[in-house]
Amino acid sequence: MTVEVATNELEDIITKAVQKAIQAAHHEFIDSGWLSLKEGAKYAGVSYNTLMKYRTLGLQVCEIDGVKRISRKEIDRFFQEHSF
Repeated sequence: MTVEVATNELEDIITKAVQKAIQAAHHEFIDSGWLSLKEGAKYAGVSYNTLMKYRTLGLQVCEIDGVKRISRKEIDRFFQEHSF
């Protein structure tokens, strides 16, 4: 086995391990139910600006040290409350 082949195999192993770790972290965060406002808008099927309008209508957003997050449960609650 040449050094070049060994290096390529090692790079492949490292790349796959990093991709797997990133996917696991992403799924853990998404599965927690907390989304960024952009992700929340996508989840709700509306634009970011519409989501901001919903905030004025009572949609609750969590903000800690300037970081804003919204829960899927809150989006679902808001839509259920405003359904007719």
